[in-house]
Formats: sequence, C-alpha cells, structure tokens
Amino acid sequence: MKANPTASIVIPVYNEEENLPELLTRTLQACRSLGAPFEIILVDDGSRDRSPDLLGAAAEQHPGEIVAVLLNRNYGQHAAVMAGFAHVRGDVIITLDADLQNPPEEIPNLYRKLTAEDLDVVAGVRVPRCDSIFRRLSSWLVNRLTAQVTGVRMHDYGCMLRAYSARVLHAMLQCTEQSTFIPVLANTFAKRTAELEVQHAARARGESKYGLWQLINLQFDLLTSMTTMPLRLLSLLGAVISLFGLGLGLLLVILRLIEGPEWAAQGVFTLFAILFIFIGAQFVGMGLMGEYIGRIYRDVRARPRYLVHEVKGASRLAAP
Repeated sequence: MKANPTASIVIPVYNEEENLPELLTRTLQACRSLGAPFEIILVDDGSRDRSPDLLGAAAEQHPGEIVAVLLNRNYGQHAAVMAGFAHVRGDVIITLDADLQNPPEEIPNLYRKLTAEDLDVVAGVRVPRCDSIFRRLSSWLVNRLTAQVTGVRMHDYGCMLRAYSARVLHAMLQCTEQSTFIPVLANTFAKRTAELEVQHAARARGESKYGLWQLINLQFDLLTSMTTMPLRLLSLLGAVISLFGLGLGLLLVILRLIEGPEWAAQGVFTLFAILFIFIGAQFVGMGLMGEYIGRIYRDVRARPRYLVHEVKGASRLAAP
C-alpha cells in the first residue's frame, strides 16, 4: 500500500437526528488525528426526521471533509453503504454506524492496522457487547450460521465498524445482485483478513432499526445471496424423510400382519400426524425455493439498488 494512504469513512444514516451532532464532531476529530487526507461520506437512507437537513448543513459547514448523499427513500442499511461506496475516493474505506454504539474513536485503530499489515479487511469485534440478551443471542446465531455457510470464521459479522482496502471495494462495486450482505461479500474477495477488538456502548438516544423481522430478512439475504447450501440441505432432508416414510410403511404392514386389523385402526391419528409432518416439510421446501426464485426475479430485472436524490458537498480527495 502506498505511503500515507487516504481514508474514506462511510456512514449510513436513518432517522438519527438526535445522534448526528455528536457523531459529526467525534468523527471529524478521529479523522483529523489520522495525519492523512480523509473524507466522510454520510448516506441518508430516506430518513423521515431532520437528518437530511442536518447532513446538508454539515456538508456546507465542512467543505472538502463531509459529503452528504441523500437517497430518495429507504433502501436498507447495506444498500445505503453500497451507495456510499460508489462515491468514495480513498485508499482505505471504513464503515461506521450512526448510532454511536461503535465509537468513532476506533477509526484510527482500524486504519493503522489495515495499512501497517497491508490487509484487505479488518473486522471489528464488539467487546464488551452492550445489547439486550435477545440481540446478543441473535448475533451469536448469525455468526455461527455465517461461519458455517461461508467457511470464513469471524466472531462478529454484525459489527459495521470495519475497514476495507480499495481493491476489495472496487471488486464489490462490480457485483450487481440486489440482496447484498457486505461483510460476507468482502470476504469472498479478500486475500488477507484480520479482526480487531473495538469498544461498544449502549444506545443513548433513538431506537434500534433492527428488530426481529429485520434480522430475519437479513438472514434470508445471507442464505440465499451467498450460498446454495439450503437447497442441498433440502435435498438431503427430502431423502431422509423418504427413507423414514418407507421404513415406517414397512413397519405398519408388519405390525398389521402380526397384531391384526384392530391395531391398524388404532393408529389412524398417528398416521395423520405423520402426514402433517410431511406436508409441513414440503411447504418449508417450497418456501426456500420461493426465496431463490424471488431473488432471481429481482436480479433478472437488473433494477438499481438505490436512487440518489441529491449529493451535497464535494470531497477534497483526488478521483481514483
């Protein structure tokens, strides 16, 4: 990596007007301590509060340092980050949440680790976690499942505080699929990755944008956009159920011959229960196939991930 590499900070914003003043102040201080040229790109993901106005004012107040990218509606966190990636000019790209649970003061640590060791990805690991038990449990399940699906074992795939090299970012921008899970996508192109423990704080203001339904959607994006493993598991499950059904049928025939027809009549409700299990398994399989078909449909249409409504401010970094 070249000497004194430039830095780009990408921050997706959605209804965070309460956190923005402190976020901007602390992020600017952290970036100015790098001793390298930098830019801060804040992407408003269709906020319904005063966030777009605050971002526009910040871009005017800090020309060359802050760029505000305003999307016309809400597209989701990962789409907003990709919109920010499309505007970066730095050699090192660092992503950060706007809720201040991951402190901006960790930016220099990620920057120095990636540049000093010439890495492609540096992933933050939140220590200690200051979330609810539900969030910690769901995060643990996501991390375990992601590691099994991708074969890349990292401890905290849900942490947005990460650093990427420009070469990995350019490779990600060439991917056109609609459903994107950025940490996994980056790891598919990265040659050298590392993890770094970062501080984590409880949310002081505002509400989390990730509820149960959003976490479920994120998991479906991961499963269906990065691997075909669920289809293979479905085939294996179908084979196991078929063998079980065949064995159970033979057992019923044998017991009927031994015990007589009275025994068979007494097992009617058991047969109904088994039938419902098979029907449920079929519906599960149909649902998984529907997820894949739906994503194929969206990708075939080749619609853009997002639409930029307005860009305020200009970076002082030279175009790549």
